[in-house]
Amino acid sequence: MAAELRFRMNLSASEAERYYRGTARFVVVKAESGQKIQFPVEHIRGFIDQQGVSGYFSIKFDDNHKFLALNKLSE
Repeated sequence: MAAELRFRMNLSASEAERYYRGTARFVVVKAESGQKIQFPVEHIRGFIDQQGVSGYFSIKFDDNHKFLALNKLSE
């Protein structure tokens, strides 16, 4: 059974640039549940724009904690 956690992410353009260029390898965020989530940076690259990354997200993973999907949710 897949698990889902939700979190908010707000990165400035300069912070997001580190992720886009690959100088940072992992994203670490805190889920609404209080759990710490760490996942590879390539999963947020599609969400980076000129302002950085901002929004409410859902991450899904399987029972073995393998990444399944990252989606931006409407607020």
